[in-house]
Amino acid sequence: MSRADEKAQAKAEYNAFLAVCPSRQLLDRISDKWVVLILCALGGDTPEKSGASHAPKRMRYSELARLLVGVSQKMLTQTLRALERDGLLIRTVTPTVPVTVTYELTELGLSLHHLTRGLRLWAQTHMEQVLAERENHDARAS
Repeated sequence: MSRADEKAQAKAEYNAFLAVCPSRQLLDRISDKWVVLILCALGGDTPEKSGASHAPKRMRYSELARLLVGVSQKMLTQTLRALERDGLLIRTVTPTVPVTVTYELTELGLSLHHLTRGLRLWAQTHMEQVLAERENHDARAS
């Protein structure tokens, strides 16, 4: 069997319900809140523009850190590196003083951004209902 045949067979057999499937690891990564928020930020969604779709943009590390309130420097760095490794974003280093590092989505990252944007909007839209359901559940459990 050729290498191309092996890759085609492996692709046909991806099944995230199996523990050994690499797509499960990918699902683990892309379901992380920081990944969702980074993709949304680089996709052009910002708090003041949360309803409409906007053009993707290039952002500096410091811009991302300011926008993603609560993310640690270590977590932001690890997440950006992982997204770069997965081919979802491009890291560009410009030799200035100090060095300028920017991040932008790849085409693959943009395709995922469209899904993560929907998740973020759903969470924001339905938060009041979820909070009410939690309160009802907790009251019944008491």
